[in-house]
Amino acid sequence: MELPKVIKINEVVLRDGLQLEKKILSVEEKTLLFNELQVAGVKSFEFGSFVHPKRVPQMATSGELFTNITNGNEDADLIALVPNLKGVEIAKSFAVKQVNFVFSASDTHNLQNVQSTTQESLEELRLIDNFCKVNDMLLDVTIATTFGCPFEGDISIERILTILESLSHFTVNNLTLADTTGMANPLQVHELLNEVFAAQPDLDVSLHFHNTRGLGLANILAAIQSGVTSFDTALGGLGGCPFAPGATGNVCTEDVVHMLHSMNIETTIDLDRLLEVSRLLERIIEHPNSGYIVKAGPYNRRYSIPSV
Repeated sequence: MELPKVIKINEVVLRDGLQLEKKILSVEEKTLLFNELQVAGVKSFEFGSFVHPKRVPQMATSGELFTNITNGNEDADLIALVPNLKGVEIAKSFAVKQVNFVFSASDTHNLQNVQSTTQESLEELRLIDNFCKVNDMLLDVTIATTFGCPFEGDISIERILTILESLSHFTVNNLTLADTTGMANPLQVHELLNEVFAAQPDLDVSLHFHNTRGLGLANILAAIQSGVTSFDTALGGLGGCPFAPGATGNVCTEDVVHMLHSMNIETTIDLDRLLEVSRLLERIIEHPNSGYIVKAGPYNRRYSIPSV
């Protein structure tokens, strides 16, 4: 098995992780999580989103949070999700330097999520691309429902390749393929990535998996074996899309880091410190998270032999 030496983790708990939580966290609570995650070695964050607060009220304080966490902080990549040009303009008003434009490969999901067809989102992207160039902002792009749509079912590889060809005309800093509702399996991941890299050998992609059906870690391993070295994860396995039936949490950051370290693959993250932040998260959200390692401990944990 050929494995990379290093994997990049982009932490999305502050955005994707919190957007389904019943409790709406304060800016102070979000800032505390950010600070502790940074101490644990996390260097890349999707910190929030600039969407209508009535649709995703958990994200209403994203601008204020950004102001808090950028005060003298130049050691982290801070990325804001945006659904349209208006979202990018709001991000710019808070001096955000990196945005992630998300649209779906599925027309039906895109209409549910951002009230636009996929083609309409691609036309919006042209405006966003021009705006980011003029304002010296980095533009990331995520294709949601890449591995399947809860309304339409399978998404063909040909459709994904056509969308990727359309994206080649824009200045994209980072491209992410997202399994929005956890429909992917390892063979599908391997086959899609083979086709993607055959069509565009120099394309650098990240992957975003959800653990809805328990296949998150297996899908990450399949992607690593196919040459991907960058992944979105969420502390505690929190999260899910508010506009997709059956959506549940992201693949869990501490479980991913544990798997990678067990395989002698480096990250920038201190697992012990990360587990402390995971326990802090449970106290803040007031319920247990779905991570395995925070409950069982790492594989090399040893116990005292019980006395007879």
